[in-house]
Amino acid sequence: MDMYDNRTTFAADDDGVVVVIGSGAGGGTLANELAQKGVDVVLLEAGGLHTTDEFIADEWPSFSQLAWTDTRTTTGDWRVARDFPNLPAWICKAVGGTTVHWAGASLRIEPHEFRARSTYGDLAGATLRDWPLSADDLASYYDTAEKKLNVTRTNGLPGLPANNNFKVMHAGATRLGYETCHTGRMAINSVNKDGRNHCMQRGFCFQGCRYAAKWSTLYTEIPAALQTGRVELRTRVHVARIEHDDNDRVTGVVYFDADGRERRQAARVAAVAGNSIETPRLLLNSESSRFPNGLANGSDQVGRNYMRHTTGTVWGVFDKPVEMYKGTTMAGIVQDEARHDPKRGFVGGYEMETISLGLPFMAAFFNPGGWGRGFTEAMEQYRHMAGMWLVGEDMPQADNRVTLSSEARDAFGLPVANVHYTDHANDVAMREHAYTRGAAIYEAAGATRTYRTPPYPSTHNLGTCRMSERAADGVCNGHGQSHELANLFISDGSQFTTSAAENPTLTIVTLAIRQADYIAERMRARAI
Repeated sequence: MDMYDNRTTFAADDDGVVVVIGSGAGGGTLANELAQKGVDVVLLEAGGLHTTDEFIADEWPSFSQLAWTDTRTTTGDWRVARDFPNLPAWICKAVGGTTVHWAGASLRIEPHEFRARSTYGDLAGATLRDWPLSADDLASYYDTAEKKLNVTRTNGLPGLPANNNFKVMHAGATRLGYETCHTGRMAINSVNKDGRNHCMQRGFCFQGCRYAAKWSTLYTEIPAALQTGRVELRTRVHVARIEHDDNDRVTGVVYFDADGRERRQAARVAAVAGNSIETPRLLLNSESSRFPNGLANGSDQVGRNYMRHTTGTVWGVFDKPVEMYKGTTMAGIVQDEARHDPKRGFVGGYEMETISLGLPFMAAFFNPGGWGRGFTEAMEQYRHMAGMWLVGEDMPQADNRVTLSSEARDAFGLPVANVHYTDHANDVAMREHAYTRGAAIYEAAGATRTYRTPPYPSTHNLGTCRMSERAADGVCNGHGQSHELANLFISDGSQFTTSAAENPTLTIVTLAIRQADYIAERMRARAI
């Protein structure tokens, strides 16, 4: 039987189903967790189904196959608005969502990062809040998520092998006295497990893992969900709006099918997991007389506090070839700077993680618009380069937000998302510190030259529908449940109250597992 056999169907007027919008880390996991508990689910995905044998080991064709390239607009003083005005984010439009594209880094948010307001204090210009849950609340769910994802260096699983890119990082970091440097906690099989291969070190992690070694809902959660007979997957559908009744209960989801026809699916519960750009866009496009500013937006918090992590890239050039592109893309990390130490001139911390880009992406992202001899000289040294990506906690700001464009519309006539972002002074200080320390690592390892790459379209999109203790401060509670509509849930990184420094996917999966327990219990109690 085909692992994607979609043999279950639900009637359009079946108001007993949970409608999950988006099939990535949050939505795909939630759908499976609910199905395993006997809950019926309709899973809606805007993209198509691409199986592992269809993945393309060529960056630009793969980008065209997997990426969400629908037009967006961009404002703010971030450089992305100048370099990539129609593409502020690099996410996927495919079954499995961005778990097809992600690198696999799986790190737990640190306890102090759940208490950002209490830990960092009142930071001018930042809308810091403590999460309405703690690391202790998530500890057992993190355990479950790490087992589900086969995270290396947990549960007795070995780490991935070290490629040259990591060996260079390790040599420099060790010479500088950094103590926590290893090949990472990665959701990539280091041994054959769960019927999936171990990592083959091909180096095309961002283009989809052809061997299914890297965890993705595409070939783990979604097939398992379909096999329960409790889930129907509908692909190439674009959700237009969520409807509700006079009692502030979601009643259905309206979408355009693959042929452009408008459809409606009744719903007992709706869970939105469309990434932190499309999720607020959908809620804002779902305005009504009861919610004139957008569904669940009585607090005026939908779309606000957009976070994308403080990022940048450092490249080191060496006399001998490094060939950083051989081996896992991001299997290497230095974690010593991921701490709160305001003596460095900023609050929060950052990670340094190995990265490599193929020449096409390298040329596009290295220094957009910066052509000439300096650019060609850098490209000529490609084989001799090592690379690291800097990822740190950026500050939530009320005016960094996703709104509806006043001009641009999509193919269905709906306003597209406008993404507005301006760096906080804390972000600028952190990035400069990270650039300096990253370059120092390579220089300690013998680099003859280092380069800085500015931030490019974000893969870590967070906030915009954040959790809060008080309804006035956010959109949902600690279970991702809307403060205003009891049967509406936020099920992706939009929930994050603050960004923390760590790659977010492990936490998104963890929250989805916990949310499934809550939804199933509330449904049994007839509370939703």
